Amino acid sequence: MDFSISQFEYRQRPPVTIPSPEFLKVLSEEGIRKMVSDHYDLLTKSTISYLFPRNEEALNKAKQNSADFFIQICGGPTYYLENRGKPMLAKRHAVGSITPEARVVWLQCYIQVLSKLGLPEEVLQSFWNYLNVFSFWMVNSKENFDMRFVKE
Repeated sequence: MDFSISQFEYRQRPPVTIPSPEFLKVLSEEGIRKMVSDHYDLLTKSTISYLFPRNEEALNKAKQNSADFFIQICGGPTYYLENRGKPMLAKRHAVGSITPEARVVWLQCYIQVLSKLGLPEEVLQSFWNYLNVFSFWMVNSKENFDMRFVKE
């Protein structure tokens, strides 16, 4: 399995290839929800925890939204569209300072989660390739985040 993280250049927006629908078929909706939850749990303990909700209710809602998105992008029901509207993810994530370094941490947390799924390599590679390129689109800041402005 090749979990290489592509080099990032600021404002680079490469075309994104949707993951294989096999990812959803093999993992299931429940499996995707667990994968996303496990990923968020790692993120809340990471160096980019400041980008994620601190209270449990808001964190659970973020997990649901993210899982709904991945289920939809993998060819499943349109939960995200029905509950949140058009994805516009770069715009929705603009409230946080997502640096190239934060992108790498986000991807490294996914590597930890994906490594434990035991899926066929070609199915897993399809999803990883999507994440790796999709993550370019979320970076919105060159600068490191200043923790002095984080509100508890």
